[in-house]
Amino acid sequence: MKTLIGGAIAALLGLIGIVAWFPQFLTVIAGTIPVMLLLGGALAIYLGVDELKDTWKQEESVEQEESVETDAGADEGVEKYKQEISELKDEIETLKKD
Repeated sequence: MKTLIGGAIAALLGLIGIVAWFPQFLTVIAGTIPVMLLLGGALAIYLGVDELKDTWKQEESVEQEESVETDAGADEGVEKYKQEISELKDEIETLKKD
C-alpha cells in the first residue's frame, strides 16, 4: 500500500513539474532525442555487423562440412574400388585354374 501511495505522489509531482516547467521540459526532450537516435543507430549498426559475422561463420562451417563429406565420400569410393579389384583378381585366379 505504501508503494502505491508513493507511486501516485511521484506521478502527481512529475505531472505538476512538466506543467510548471514545460518550456524547459521541451528543451530537455529536444536535447535527448538526437542523442537517443545516435545511440540507437550505433547499436543497430553494431548488431548488423555482428549478424553478418555470424552469417559468414555459418557459411564457412557449411562449406567445411561439405568438404568433409566429400572427403568421406571419396574414402568410401576408394574402399569400394579396392574391394571390387580384389574380387576381380579372385575371379581371374579361379578362371586361370579352370
